[in-house]
Amino acid sequence: MEAFWISITGITMAEIGDRTQLLSLVLAARFRRPLPIIAGILCASVANHAAAGLIGHWFGALLDPRVLDRIIGASMVAMALWALRADRLDEDGVRDGSAGAFVATLTSFFLAEMGDKTQIATVALAAAYPNLPAVVAGTTAGMLIANVPVVLLGRAFADRLPIKAMHYAAAALFLVLGALFLWRSLTR
Repeated sequence: MEAFWISITGITMAEIGDRTQLLSLVLAARFRRPLPIIAGILCASVANHAAAGLIGHWFGALLDPRVLDRIIGASMVAMALWALRADRLDEDGVRDGSAGAFVATLTSFFLAEMGDKTQIATVALAAAYPNLPAVVAGTTAGMLIANVPVVLLGRAFADRLPIKAMHYAAAALFLVLGALFLWRSLTR
């Protein structure tokens, strides 16, 4: 259960102000069809985070627990620094087309998550916790918690979020997690 709660909390915080959250806003404004957009976010997140989780799980099985804790701790500290940097979305991040809201969301979300901080965090979390389904469920739920309100409420909601404060909170969370893993690596 710890893997699920750490995953959901970390990803939700990291996603605030992320380029995929901005992408949610663009998709909501462009298509004005929330249910296909939310379904696209769900499917893209499950696929992307399951792949990232499998990679992390594989790396986690190969490494000595102390080395793994050091790598995860260092990556969480790096994630803390990355969380302080605001993302931007290029205007050509989404193209109009006849594919519809679901396909546009599925493909653009999946591609936008490639190499994103939430995908890298998913790799690290899956390496740290042996319960891969809990990690993937938590990271996917975190994506939905952060993005569904943006899709449903659009620009009015996004303009009211304290983005800078959320970036600091995400950075603090990742820094604490990094410190815990680094401490654990020294005490094993």
